[in-house]
Amino acid sequence: MDFALLVSAYADSHGHNNWPRQRLLHECLRAAIRNGTLAAGTRLAASRVLAEELGMARNTVLYAYEQLASEGFVSTDRRGTVVATVMASPARRAARGAVIGLSQRARQLRVVPPDAARMEAFAPGVPALDHFPMTLWRRMLERALRSMTVTQLNYGDPAGQPELRAAIADHLRAARGVACDASQVFITDGTQNSLDVCMHALADAGDTVWIENPGYGGALAAARGAGLAVAGIDVDDEGMAPSEDDWLLRPPRLIYTTPSHQYPVGSVLSLRRRHALIAAARTAGALIIEDDYDSEFRHDGAPLHAMQGLSDDAPVLYLGTFSKTMFPSLRIGFVVVPAALTDTFAQMRAQSSARGRVAEQLALAEFLYSGQFALHLRRMRRLYRQRRDALVAALERHLGSVATLHGGSAGMHLSLRFTDARINDLAVAAQAQVHRIAVNALSAHDTQGVSGWKGLMLGYAQVPAEQMEGLVKQLAAVVHLAAYAAKQFKTPYQPARRTSGRSRR
Repeated sequence: MDFALLVSAYADSHGHNNWPRQRLLHECLRAAIRNGTLAAGTRLAASRVLAEELGMARNTVLYAYEQLASEGFVSTDRRGTVVATVMASPARRAARGAVIGLSQRARQLRVVPPDAARMEAFAPGVPALDHFPMTLWRRMLERALRSMTVTQLNYGDPAGQPELRAAIADHLRAARGVACDASQVFITDGTQNSLDVCMHALADAGDTVWIENPGYGGALAAARGAGLAVAGIDVDDEGMAPSEDDWLLRPPRLIYTTPSHQYPVGSVLSLRRRHALIAAARTAGALIIEDDYDSEFRHDGAPLHAMQGLSDDAPVLYLGTFSKTMFPSLRIGFVVVPAALTDTFAQMRAQSSARGRVAEQLALAEFLYSGQFALHLRRMRRLYRQRRDALVAALERHLGSVATLHGGSAGMHLSLRFTDARINDLAVAAQAQVHRIAVNALSAHDTQGVSGWKGLMLGYAQVPAEQMEGLVKQLAAVVHLAAYAAKQFKTPYQPARRTSGRSRR
């Protein structure tokens, strides 16, 4: 903190240059503490140091500090003077709360939960981080750093490191049936970044994009950020279900879908609907954005091949991420584009993408090529299946009378749909948070209008199996109380329309 500048600015702005120096310093520090310029916990300069910096007598500084202490603005200990916790002034609070100069899109943004809430029980999208092979990863990262050349210290390839692009292409061909080579793979900072790129690159402002309803709030935010017209397409137990009227009355330029494990409901898009969607999109001249969310974790039956590889030259962009299979802070995702779009995408990424994290990309390429990624996935599938089974058993025991389960055959979350649509799932989610249970309300994910899905989304990957029973009992108490309250209403409860649900990646 430059105290000389602080005092000078205060004197000039308030016209107090003629005040006695004791009063000027005291009033200046007092105002800075009240308006938050000097935050609680800030350690003020020693009186001798501050006196030298300001060209004042030390007694002048001591007087100001003593006066502030008597008023409760600072406290003293053996190490000096510390700013105390005080309420900000009304003017400062109003300024902080004002929304000035924001776009309409920014005003519609949802409130993001605090980081602590994202680690609580049943928070969706959180993998079992304590089971990640950190020691092995650290060794690979160290090898990558040692192998880097001087050239690789410069800005990296905007499309991503060639080694990683090739490794991802090999993995996708073998594991997901994706028809691609390395030139079609573009590295991004995660699924949200991939969505932003696709929405801006593949459609113009005003074009229509289909998004599942209920659906992923991040896709909705990306579409709105690109100025696209959003059409919510209803979801059922077979996934996205567009009607003939949808194709006729609001034909899309882009179609966003999560076919492997729908977010948030959890349904799997049937093979029949996959083929039908590809054929209809081809006829309409639309492009499908296939977010292969949770495809790596299939608990019951064999997984369906990715839509991208179901037909030759399918009009599909395939999105993937390592945030759930490895760890979120890695921030590495990818887009597989049709061969006809590779040159255009390469030019666009060269002009707009961040270039860096070479060491992480090289380490990830080794993780894939060495077989350690596949081994880690097998371990996580077993672990998540055990945790899924424990959660399902507990939910059926304690909530089977008021809700039905959906989406438990794959992924890291399942959904609980209330049999009574009058139950306020938003209120249930808020009350569960009091017990440190971070469930999502399904109605909070409504894309456009009311989807008809009322219930909860529960992530189970990070919750040990032995804790499921106790946590579900706490959640059941909240739900049963809400169900009892709902019976007092004669008409179904209709929540206020929300712009999006909680972000997952």
